[in-house]
This record gives sequence, C-alpha cells and structure tokens, in this order.
Amino acid sequence: GVGLRRRESQGRCPGLVVLDHDPGLDARRFEPVLAAVETLTPRVEVTAPGSCAFATRGPSRYFGGDEALAEKVMAVATEALAGRGDVLVGVADGPFAARLAARTAAPGGVDRGDRAVPAPGRTRVVAPGESAGFLAPLPVATLDRPDLVDVLERLGLRTLGAVAALPLADLVARFGLEGQGAHRLAAGLDERPPDARRPPPDLVVHAELDPPAERVDRAAFVGKALADELHARLASEGLACTRVAVEAETEHQERLERLWRHEGALSAAAIADRIRWQLDGWLNGNPAVRPTGGVSRLALVPDEVLPARGRQLGFWGGEAAAGERARRALARVQALLGAEAVALPEPRGGRRPAEQVSLVPVEVLGEGERPGGDGHDPAAEAVVGGGTGVAPWPGQVPSPAPAVVPPEPRPAEVVDAAGAPVRVSGRGLPTGAPARLSVAGGPWARVEAWAGPWPLDQRWWDPEAHRRQARFQVLTTAGVAHLLVLEGGRWWVEAVYD
Repeated sequence: GVGLRRRESQGRCPGLVVLDHDPGLDARRFEPVLAAVETLTPRVEVTAPGSCAFATRGPSRYFGGDEALAEKVMAVATEALAGRGDVLVGVADGPFAARLAARTAAPGGVDRGDRAVPAPGRTRVVAPGESAGFLAPLPVATLDRPDLVDVLERLGLRTLGAVAALPLADLVARFGLEGQGAHRLAAGLDERPPDARRPPPDLVVHAELDPPAERVDRAAFVGKALADELHARLASEGLACTRVAVEAETEHQERLERLWRHEGALSAAAIADRIRWQLDGWLNGNPAVRPTGGVSRLALVPDEVLPARGRQLGFWGGEAAAGERARRALARVQALLGAEAVALPEPRGGRRPAEQVSLVPVEVLGEGERPGGDGHDPAAEAVVGGGTGVAPWPGQVPSPAPAVVPPEPRPAEVVDAAGAPVRVSGRGLPTGAPARLSVAGGPWARVEAWAGPWPLDQRWWDPEAHRRQARFQVLTTAGVAHLLVLEGGRWWVEAVYD
C-alpha cells in the first residue's frame, strides 16, 4: 500500500517482491517516449528517467489548445510504451505545478499526506494563471525538501497556500535561498527567477571515440571524463549548470541529442549519471530508436547556467571535497568494471549480523544517497547491532555490533573445563561454562569471559525457513571476541568483534 514500510507491506502480503530502483532501465524504457514526444515539439527536457517537460506555448497553438495538446501527448506516449506503463500528463504555468498536475490527474487523482496518487492514463490541465490556486491546498511535503518541510510543519504551515501567503522577505531572512525557492514554487512560479544566461561556446566539451563505442560502460567512461572537464570549466568561470545537452554522433553519421534539466546545480557526478542513463537509453533501448552504429563522438553542451553560489564545507572542513572524491572514484571503477560491479553497504532489518547489512549496486541508490550526498535512505532507519530503529527485532544481538562478518559462518568447537562439548538445554540453559574454543580446526584458545545464551526461534510457522539457534559472546585470553551460534548441535563463528 502507499506509504507503508517494506516490512509492513511484506507482512500483509508475504508474496510481495521488492524491486530496487533502476534508473538505467527507466532510461531504456523511456527513450521511445521521448522520441515520440519530439515529433510534437523539438525541445524536450528530461528531468529524470521516466519524466520529461517542454514549453507548451508553440505546440498548444498548433494543436488547438492545452487540452488537445495534452491528449495528443498522452496518445503518442501510450503508443510508444506499448502497454509497459501508464502515462500521466499535466499542463500548468511552471514545471513544478505541471508535475503535480500530472500526479493528481483527474478524475481519481487524490492527495494522501506527502504524496500524490495518480489516476493512470489521465491528463490534467491547469488554466493559465491558476497554478497558485491549484497548488494552495496541497501539503508542503510536495516540496520534496524533508528538512525544510519539517520546520514548516512545526511552525504550523501545512499547505503550499500558507507558504505562498507569507512575505517573501521573511522566508528569505529565515531560510535563505531555500526559503526563496519554496516560496516561488508555492506561488506557482519557477524555482529560479528567469535570469539564466546562455553559456559562451568555449564551455562545450567533446571527445572522439576511436574505435566507436558500442558498449555503455566504455562510452560512459569517456562521458565521466567530459563531465569532470565541464564542471572544472564552469567552476573557473564561477558558473553552475542547471541544464545540459548530451550530444552523440555515431560512426554512421547519426546525430543524437537530449536535454537534461535539474532544479539544482548539476555536480560532475550528477552530469556523469545523466550521461550514463542517456547512453543506456540510446544503445540498449528499443530497437526502433536504437542507433545503427557505435558512438564515435560525445559532447556536453551547458545549455543553461547560473552564477555559482558556492558550497558550505563542514565544521572541520573538507567533508564536501572528500565526498566528491569518493563519488569520482566510484564512477571510475564503475566505468572499468561495469555498473553492477560497484556496490555500497546498505543497512537492513534483521536479527543476524549478516542480515543487517547488504551490498547494493550503486546504480539503485538515489543521487543524494551516494557518498557525500545529503539524501535520506529509509532502509537505514534500522540501526545495525540492536539500534533504536523504527522496526523492532526481538532476538537481535545486543549492542555493540560486531565489526567483522564473514561471508559464511566458520565452524567451531566449544568445550567446558572437563572437555565436554557445551550444549544448550530445552530451557535455554548451557550444559556447562565455555572454557575453550577452537575455530575451523585451529588451536584451542582459553575462554576468559562469556555471555549468553540468547535463544532465537525464527520463522517457526515456515517448516522450510524455521531456524532455532542459541548465541554466545565469547572473549578469549588472546583478546579476540567472537559471536558464536549453536544450531543443530554444531557451533559456528558468525562474527568477530573489534
């Protein structure tokens, strides 16, 4: 259901399958839609894989009004998707209002808390000059700025209309540029005033690929270098890019171009992401729109720039630069080894240490969730090692969390002072005090201290997944602390404490 956490949804529907977000797949599926929309208007901006925008003034006059244009866009996009998704079309005075109009496309589009629930295959046209009235009853959570929204709600400002009614000077004095942007959006305007200027031509960067690249990873590696070069040139001019054109030419002289827009300043990593998504859409997308040859030339054109406003470093300095270096390193490794080869640890819920953290390909994480980003990962709310996450896990190992978790548990032996194997009775009591420990057939180590057992009877209702364990924490005289598990009469080392 909408708004439910993953664990709660799986509890209600045990057969639920959770798929990670894949921007590359979205880009591949969306490329035919972009090609279809370009038959109606030549200048289409991609805001994210699966979402695009364009100015309607000219096309609307040609097709007989905003309503007719919206229906025409929905028709060509639905045909391009060929039944693989729903199309939502919104028309309003600005991109923000148009996006929300699409999400609440009537009839059936409703608002639930912090998100809009769309009606599939519908259009919604907000009359010119009526965007502020359309936005007024929507919750401030639609601004998609969690920190700002939290403060606004605690101040009693729960709708966009309440934010728009405030004096702009007061919002700027309290929240700075973020407050100014929120006020403009709530009033139905563009987030930035129309002071963007066309960049000088010497900021365009390009590279020749010899031999032509037919694989996304090879072309994306060149694109990453171009993104770094473009970002450096913009920084030297005191500029930041908000819209960039990705241009490609194939060995058969086919010319490809796509505009990508971002409401904030595009970092080098963000530009590299959009290059990779676009190349994936071109080279691995629908055969009907796929080029016939490899990419022989790649270029980046900063289509819209603004004065750079700088970036605040952390209290001790250097955190922002370190995060940017980490993102660049990940992108280089990714270009060399492939998109799925680079993974980041993501906290998960679970009782065993191996279940509490999993490696997730960096591709499925949001841009703000990369190293050095400011995004919030809902899955990270459950803290590893008996933390105070929102999801309770009875039977979880108490804090502190172990530092080393092997891919597979290592076999071990535990005996008491008399040399008898230590077991756990049906009442959950040990048959003796652990005195010596041997790991994987190695030498015996004397146990200096121990704690436990902590019984775990997991998924007792499922005969195939039922597990009954008893866990101990054991410290040897060598100063090594182990998390031991007794299961089915056998001992295992599940993790090691630092």
